[in-house]
Amino acid sequence: MHIPPHDNQNQAIVDVDHPLVPLNYFNIVKLQRGESFDSQVAGYETCIVPATGTVDVDVDGARYPALGNRGVDVWDGEPEGVYVPVGAKVRLTCVSDNAEVFIAGAKYDKVLEPFEVRGDGIDLVQYGSDYTKTHRKIKHILGAEHHDKVGRLLVSELFTVGQGGWSGFPSHKHDTDRLPEETRHDETYNFRFRPNYGSGMQMLQREDNKPGDAYHVMDGSTMLIDKGYHPCAVLPGYEMYYFTILGGESQRSLKQYFQPTHEEQLHTIPGIMDMVAKFK
Repeated sequence: MHIPPHDNQNQAIVDVDHPLVPLNYFNIVKLQRGESFDSQVAGYETCIVPATGTVDVDVDGARYPALGNRGVDVWDGEPEGVYVPVGAKVRLTCVSDNAEVFIAGAKYDKVLEPFEVRGDGIDLVQYGSDYTKTHRKIKHILGAEHHDKVGRLLVSELFTVGQGGWSGFPSHKHDTDRLPEETRHDETYNFRFRPNYGSGMQMLQREDNKPGDAYHVMDGSTMLIDKGYHPCAVLPGYEMYYFTILGGESQRSLKQYFQPTHEEQLHTIPGIMDMVAKFK
C-alpha cells in the first residue's frame, strides 16, 4: 500500500496492471537541461504534469512547448498538464535547469485527442475550515471542465491550507461499482511536505467502524488506495500536498460513499458538496 520515497530512475512506480490498483499508472521522471525521456503506455490514457521545472512535450507530433512554470517545489506556481491519448508516443525534453515530471494514467480502451491544460483550464475548489481542521484547496488538472475530452482519468493536486489538519474527511470510499451510491475508482497519491522534512499519516479502514491500518507518509511517499475509507493528516506546523490519480472502472465521474459512522460530519464542513461535484 505504501511505497516509501526512493529514486525510481524514471521507471514506473505503479506500472500497468498493478495487482492493487490495476486502473492506475504512475511514473516520476527527473531530467536535467537538454535531456529527453520517451514514454508510451499501452492501454492507458495519461497526463503529463511537471511537479517542478519546464519541459517541451511532443505527443505523436503535436507539440506543447514550455509546459510547467514552477521552481523549487509544488507550492511555487500553478500546475499545468498535457493529456496524452492511449498508446501515444510522448517525448519530454527538459528546457529548465532541471525538472521533475509526474506521468499519471488510467486504463481506457479508446483513443481520444491530445490537449493542453494551462491557466484558466485549471478547475479550483476550496472547502473546509480552520475550525474543523479540514481546510484544503484542490486544483483539478483533469477535472469537470474537461469531462467530455477524457475517458476515465481524473488528475488533481490537493493542498492543506494553513499548517496541520485533515484531508479526505469525512471518510469516504470508492471501491465498488453500485450506482447511484458509489463507483469503483482506483486511486494513487504522491505526497510532498513543506518544509520537506515534515510528514503525515494515511489511514485505511477496510470496514466501517472496524480497526484499520495507518501509514507514516513522508516527502515523496506514494500510497495505493485500492479499497476502504482513507482520510489522511499532516503534522502541526507543516503543509501537505498530494498529487492524486483516479481511474474509473466503468465511468469517469467519481461517486464517493461516505462512511456511515461519520456521515453527520458532512453537515459540519463548509463546501463539502462543492468538492464532491468537481470530481467528474
